[in-house]
Amino acid sequence: MSGKDFRVERSGDRTDIDGKPIRNKVLLTLPDDEYELMRADLRYIDLPSHLSIHEPTQNIEFVYFPNRGMVSQVVVTKDGRTVEVGVVGNEGYVGAGLAAGLSRSSVREIMQVAGDASRMMGTALQRILRSAPQLQTILNRHTGLQGMQVAQTAACNRLHDIQQRLSRWLLMTQDRVNSGLLPITHDFIATMMGTDRSTVSLAAALLQKKGILEYVRGAVKIVNRRKLEKSACECYGVIRQFEDELGLR
Repeated sequence: MSGKDFRVERSGDRTDIDGKPIRNKVLLTLPDDEYELMRADLRYIDLPSHLSIHEPTQNIEFVYFPNRGMVSQVVVTKDGRTVEVGVVGNEGYVGAGLAAGLSRSSVREIMQVAGDASRMMGTALQRILRSAPQLQTILNRHTGLQGMQVAQTAACNRLHDIQQRLSRWLLMTQDRVNSGLLPITHDFIATMMGTDRSTVSLAAALLQKKGILEYVRGAVKIVNRRKLEKSACECYGVIRQFEDELGLR
C-alpha cells in the first residue's frame, strides 16, 4: 500500500473527547472507525520547551501524537555528552518502540520547540492495535522513517561540515514548526548537534552573512529558505524523499 492510499483529514475536522482539534497527521490519516477506537483514550497535554518526555532505558509509559512543536530524540553517553539523532513533529508520533513490540527506548526524547499533543497510555495503544490494521501500518511506516533518519543523521554527523549540518537541522526544524521564526538558542543547537556553542555561532554567522538567517532575541529567523536548502548537504533531501514516498508529509 502506497502513501497515497491514505487521505489526510483537514486539521480541525477531528477532535478529542474534550473537543480540542486534532492536528497530528497520523491521527488525521486514520479511517473514521479506527480513530474512534482511539478517541476515548486520547488526552490533551501541553508540552513546554525542554520538557523531557522519555528517558533512556525507561519503560515507554505514554505515546504522544504531537499537534504542535517538535521533539528531539537524543543519545546520551555515560560522560553526559549528547547528540540528536532524530526529530518528530506533527507528522509522526513519539513512543515508536511500542508499535515494533518494544517496551523501552535507548534515546532521550525532549521537547525542542514547545507545543502540545494528544497522549495515550502505551497499554491502550497496544490493545487498540489488535483491531486497527491501518493504524499499525501507519505507525510502522513512521518507525521505519525514524530508522532511516537516524542512519542518515549518523552519516551526516560524520561526513559533513558544521555549516551543512546546521542548514539541514534548521530545515528539518522549520518543516515541523511550520514557521520561519525558530525559538531556539545557539546553546541548545550545540547540545543537539553534539558540538560547542562557538562552533555553532561561527556557522550561524556565515549563514547570516549570506543573507540566509537573522538573529532575534532567543530565536533564529530563516529569511531565505531557498539559499538555506542550497547550503545544506544532500542528507536533508534524502530524508525528505523518504517522508514523501511513505506518505508522511
